[in-house]
Amino acid sequence: MKDKTTERWSTYESFHVVLGDKKVADIVITNHARSRWTDRIESEQTGVEDIADFMWQALKQGRIEPYYRNEQDVYLIDDDLVFVAEFSDLPGETDLLGNPLHKMIVVTFLGRMSETIELRDLKSYYSWLRHSRRMTLIKNSRKRK
Repeated sequence: MKDKTTERWSTYESFHVVLGDKKVADIVITNHARSRWTDRIESEQTGVEDIADFMWQALKQGRIEPYYRNEQDVYLIDDDLVFVAEFSDLPGETDLLGNPLHKMIVVTFLGRMSETIELRDLKSYYSWLRHSRRMTLIKNSRKRK
């Protein structure tokens, strides 16, 4: 990660990209996110390296933005691809000013808004999911009694 040279001689800064108030220096793709990628996004390039490379390119080009202004968990790529990410500090890694660098952990890919219309309003989508699951549980418990 020490590949970005600064203007001063023999000074290296850890490579990072700013996303909101976080300085992302590493991307981790979970197994769940990889399986959701193959199910919902793309079936050809399904390796963790392919997904991480896509995420890095989108991050460096400034194509990732928060889904909601106040939310820090759900993000959009190109105003279409919705994913959930968490952040944690990288131990022992700081920028030149001593601020901590972060690791972006991609938890899951929810899908593309252009293909799944429900993703346009996540709050109503999640409330609908909770309601449908609750109704399924109620129906199943009635059958058992």
